[in-house]
Amino acid sequence: MAASFEQMRANVGKLLRGIDRYNPENLATLERYVETQARENAYDLEANLAVLKLYQFNPAYFQTHVTSQILLKALTNLPHTDFTLCKCMIEQTHQQEERPIRQILYLGNLLETCHFQSFWSSLEENRELIDSIAGFEDSVRKFICHVVGITYQTIDRRLLAEMLGDPLDTQVKLWMNKYGWTEDENGQVFIFNQEESVKPKNIVEKIDFESVSSIMATSQ
Repeated sequence: MAASFEQMRANVGKLLRGIDRYNPENLATLERYVETQARENAYDLEANLAVLKLYQFNPAYFQTHVTSQILLKALTNLPHTDFTLCKCMIEQTHQQEERPIRQILYLGNLLETCHFQSFWSSLEENRELIDSIAGFEDSVRKFICHVVGITYQTIDRRLLAEMLGDPLDTQVKLWMNKYGWTEDENGQVFIFNQEESVKPKNIVEKIDFESVSSIMATSQ
């Protein structure tokens, strides 16, 4: 299955490098490629942006489902700015009038502003959006762990579970092990030791005599 995806990626890559990059006749191929990315937990931003550009050039071909998949795949690549790039290529009418797209944009805003508990609550009410996106929730949890890692030194385990969308505390230990986080007897998870990460560095600037002479000459 991985081989078939790589073959498809290679074929799409050739298509995007050619003069037919924005030929609407290629949309069917590119849309199938988006579906394959969703199904096989793969990702190709360049191809997805080409689809959105083709929709801009050919509004009659616009597909809400494919656009939704592209946005959701972009969310799996946070903290990179893919989601913003994709959002900017979607007409405002579609953003406002197509319910799935509107809901995904709302979810994206919650993630980007780190309202993680609200994100999981809203996602629970719209789970049909991610039915076709393999690995979506774990990709989001990876992003949340990234944010936690650069924000906290210690965090309450219960809060961490809520942020990871795991109120029953069934997966927190797995993610703690993945990132090397430890827990004390009071339920505090040790994330990061700032003192250990700060290493003093001596900076030595070397200025030769000619440089000093030229500076003195210009100042006179």
